[in-house]
Parts: sequence; C-alpha cells; structure tokens
Amino acid sequence: MISDVATRLFIERGFENVPVDEVAREANVARKTVFNYFPRKEDLVFDREDEARAMVREALAHRGERSPLHAFQVLMRALVKQQHRLFTVHRAPIRFWRMVAESPALTARARELQVTFGEDLAAMLAEAAGRTPDDPHARLAAAMLMDTLVVAYRAALRAYREKRAPQVALVEVMRRGFAGVNAALKGTVYV
Repeated sequence: MISDVATRLFIERGFENVPVDEVAREANVARKTVFNYFPRKEDLVFDREDEARAMVREALAHRGERSPLHAFQVLMRALVKQQHRLFTVHRAPIRFWRMVAESPALTARARELQVTFGEDLAAMLAEAAGRTPDDPHARLAAAMLMDTLVVAYRAALRAYREKRAPQVALVEVMRRGFAGVNAALKGTVYV
C-alpha cells in the first residue's frame, strides 16, 4: 500500500526529507499514481479519515432506538475494545505521532483534518437528529466529542510511554468526556 510505504519512509527519515518521487519508486508506482490517490503529500500520512467517517455514518444511520450521542459513544467504545487501529497504542503510533509533531506541515494538516472531521461529525449528528447541519447543539456535541477523543488518545500515549496501561487511560478519559457531553446536551434531541 502506497501510504504504508510513505509512512515508513517518513518515520525513518522525516516527512520533509522524503520526496514523493522516492515514495513512488519504493511503492513501485508512478508519481502520478501517488497523486491520483493522495492529492497532497500530507495525505499519504493521514489516510484513515474516510474509514472513520464511514464507520460513524454507519453507526448513526443504524442506531435503532439509541440517541445520536449514544450511538457514537457505543461505536467508540467498541473500537477501543476491539483495539481497532484508530485506537491502538503501542510503539508504532508513538513513532507516528512523534513524526507528525516534528513536521510543521503534518502538524498543520492534522489540525485541519481534526477541524474538518469535527464539522462533518456535527453535520452527521444533526442529520441523525433531524436538524439542520448548522444546529448549535450538534456543533457543540461534535466539538466536545472530538476533544474527548484527542485528549483520551494523548493520555493513552502518555500512559504507554510511562509504562502504565494505555487502554485504562484511554477508557477513563473517554468515560469522563462522554459524561460531560451527555450532561451538556441533556434535554436535547442528541442525548
């Protein structure tokens, strides 16, 4: 997979030190092929966005009697429990996020993607609740959920580095964050 080759090279030598031509050569594809799949060099690193959106969209569309927030939270807990690659915490993600932190371009792209995903999440929550995409309660819920996930994952990475149980840290922060979201949105169609 092109992104796997790129990520390996970027981790080994730094994002700015590896040209797209080298990624293409190592992946045995043409440079044009790389850009057909990944419009920006940074997108070679962040290639899980569509998968995450699809899982959230699916969970909200097939939530049954669950509220939109509950459906989202059930999905996140299930992903943590099954140790889905979006929530894995071991040596490779530590190296991955160190690479991102050391690259201004990747740090900026990560923030951009987080904002975009938050906006998309707000629209998905609003749609699930029968509201307009600009509903302030949906936007508040999405912002709180995104922050919860980011803080929880950072806590898990820190726990791993400190030789503590990363899953325990992840679950604890998620639990508290979800409780906060639920309390803040109590009395709305989202809870």
